Parts: sequence; structure tokens; C-alpha cells
Amino acid sequence: MRPEHPSDGARLVPPPGCPAHGQGASGIHRLYGPEAEKNPAALYERLREQHGPVAPVLLHGDLPAWLVLGHRENLDVMRTSSLYSRDSRRWNMFLEGRVAPDSPLGPTLAWQPLCVFADGAEHARLRGAVTDSLEKFDRRGVRRYVVRHTKQLVAEFAASGEADLIPQYAEQLPMLVMTQLLGMPEENGPRLVSACLDLMKGTETALASNDFLVDTLRDLVKRKKAAPGRDLASWLISHESGLTDDEVMEHLRLVLVASNETTVNLIANTLRMVLTDPRFRANLAGGHMTLADALEQVLWDAPPLSVVPGRWATGDTTLGGQEIKKGDMLLLGVAAGNVDKEVRPNLSAPVHGNRSHLAFSSGPHECPGQDVGRAIAAEAIDTLLTELPGLALRVPEEELSSSTSWVSQRVDTLPVTFQARRAPASESAAAQSQVRPPVAATATPDGSPVAGGQQPVRRSWWKSLLPWR
Repeated sequence: MRPEHPSDGARLVPPPGCPAHGQGASGIHRLYGPEAEKNPAALYERLREQHGPVAPVLLHGDLPAWLVLGHRENLDVMRTSSLYSRDSRRWNMFLEGRVAPDSPLGPTLAWQPLCVFADGAEHARLRGAVTDSLEKFDRRGVRRYVVRHTKQLVAEFAASGEADLIPQYAEQLPMLVMTQLLGMPEENGPRLVSACLDLMKGTETALASNDFLVDTLRDLVKRKKAAPGRDLASWLISHESGLTDDEVMEHLRLVLVASNETTVNLIANTLRMVLTDPRFRANLAGGHMTLADALEQVLWDAPPLSVVPGRWATGDTTLGGQEIKKGDMLLLGVAAGNVDKEVRPNLSAPVHGNRSHLAFSSGPHECPGQDVGRAIAAEAIDTLLTELPGLALRVPEEELSSSTSWVSQRVDTLPVTFQARRAPASESAAAQSQVRPPVAATATPDGSPVAGGQQPVRRSWWKSLLPWR
């Protein structure tokens, strides 16, 4: 017997005293709240067992949606924009006035003039501006920023011999890098870190955090129109697509929030693997897995975003045996799709070199900044472990806590010890003086032509993992 269709609002709005244990009045599971966030993976499998590859769920305010759990079904939705639009104005909950003005879903789902909410020719225009601008960054230049800021952050705790790598490193580094890639003042970094994390968690202050981001970026657009530079904001403003000021601001917001959240999570989840998984460490230390392989493994097992909202049905259709009605919202279950037994019958088997995971989506809305994100994460982990020899977890793995929201899950504490060192007073200043503005991909970070592809030889930090075996 099929479950009740979640679009039937009259049957889904729970009265006071509705059933607990993560379910609404209709018995449909909530995708938010303590029960759902305690063990999302278990919830996904329970939904898969009960409903198959597409399951009805409830979002904040007990608003109905479909969670896509199957790998193949996720690809179908990602790649078929004619059936599953990115225009959130199609959502029947918006049309029926069911979304409260202060809903934490607002900043994430409310339509905005940017490429992730567009289809067809308009999507191509907006997406082209973002893609072309991101491609102007030289990967060496991006890595140079990462190295600089990693050394600055490490210098703050290197002498103590211990640190918590999440709040003191992973949550700080990507925003410090991205503020400069966008052309923003470096001092904006700390507040933007807090605002982005708050926004993605959908807390009660998410709207205020969104307002702060918008105000900061509007100011940036004004300054770059008056004094352009070699940065993402300036390139978007001058792009042939002719973006309006609002479109530029919204796309800067998109890049900033999405890149920060996903890169923080990727760095955090990879560091956890390195510090807690003996087989993972052994494969890295023994040369059986490269750092690039390690990142892909994490993108399979612990993707930066567990759930990606959303798609909206352009008409009545059927997906995974469920009857989807026009205006229904579908959520892309990235984490659930990555462990679908149809594509991974043996979850313990390595997936080195396999990029068919769903972490960066697929189809016309595939993440345009995934290569920049990979470059930041790879250099962040490489440089950190080079800077901190003897790095080891300070507490038992079971004492680690995680931050979980309806769209993501990652470890939020990684207390470690390492070989303490006293950094020379001039080290941080020297690192800062070496960095230069990002330049086009035809030049090196210092502006000179690329010559012969020669790279300085670095001592591999993977050797330091061997004693842990």
C-alpha cells in the first residue's frame, strides 16, 4: 500500500501534540529536528526500506517534500530540467502561502536572480558568467593563498603542541581564501565564517545572517564598479552577459556560501578520516592512495552536502514508483545516493579514481567551482600536515561530536596533539608579503609566464603517517 502523497497539505499539517520520534501527524518522517539529525544515514536507510528510491518527508514547519534516495533517480532529476525545474517559484507551498515569512527555509529556497534558480537560456547566460569568471583563477594562485593562510593560522597555535582543527583551522581557512578571491577585505573573514555556518544550519538567526551577507556583498559590488581589480567580483561585473548589480551580488553570495560550506566540510571530513581510519591512513602512507584519491573517497563516503534542495516538478510525473505532482519539491539525497547498493554493493571496497559520486551534482547545474574547491581542500590538508609533524588525535574517536543539519553533516571537533614548535617572529609577515593578487591562468601567481611546468620539490608529509600503523 502506497503512503499518502505528501502534497496533501490538509493531511500533513500536524496539530498540537503531534506524534514524536521525528514524525508528523501523518506518520511521515521529518528531515529536521533531533531525531533526524541524530543519525541521518540510518534515517535514509529506513526511508529507503519503507518507500524505495523516493520517499515522502517533512521539512521545517512540516512542509512536505520528496527525498530522492536512489543514485539513478538522483541523476534523472539532476539531468532532466524539463521535468524538474530549479525555479522555486513553482513550489506549491509558496503558491499556497504555507511558507512562513520567517521560515529558516527562506534564504535557501526563496527564488533569487541567480543561475541555480534558472533554467534554459537564462540559466546559460547566468551560469556562463560564473563559469568564465571562475576559470580565470590560476590554480597555483589559489594554492598560494591557501599556503599563506594555513601558515598564519598554524602560527597561532603551533607553540602549544595542541589544537582543535575544526574551529581553529577548517572553519577559518576557506573563507579567508575566498574573501580574497572575491576581492573582499581580509578582515571580513571571521564574521562571514559565522554568518555562513549559521545560514546553512537554518537556525532562528539564519535570516539575520543572510542580511549581513547581502549588505556586505552589495558594498563590495559598489566598490569594485568604482575600482575594479583581478578578482571574481570585478570579472562578474565586466562579463559580456551584462549582469545587473543584483545578479552580481547574488552570484557572489552563492559562490561565497556554497564554496565555504562545502570546502569546510570536505576538509573536516577528510582530516577525520586521516586521523581515525587506520586503513585510510595506511593506504595514504603506503602510496596506495594519492591525496586526490583520498578526497574522492571522502566525497563518496561523507559528501560536503548530504541533501541538496531542490527541484520542483513542472508537471505530474512518476519517479521511483512515486506519483509526483506538479509543484512538488524534490530534495537530492546525495549522501543516500552515494551508498545506493545498485552502484556500491560493497561499501567497504575503495572507489579510487571514481568520480561518479553525486557530491557535485550532475547535469546543467553541476557545481562550476568544484575544481577550485578541490584545490583548496587538497592544499589545505597537505600544507597543514606538513606544518604539524606527529599529528594525532587527542581524544578517543567516540568522543568526537558532529554538527548535523538537514542539508549537511560533519565532525565539529578534532582535538589533536603534534610536535610543538616556536615559529620565527618574521614567519607570518614573510608569508603575507609573498602573496599577490590572483591572475589569469596563463601566468604564475607573481604575474610571470608559466615556464616549463617546473614545480618546487616538497618533502611528502605522508611519511609521518607510517608510525601510526
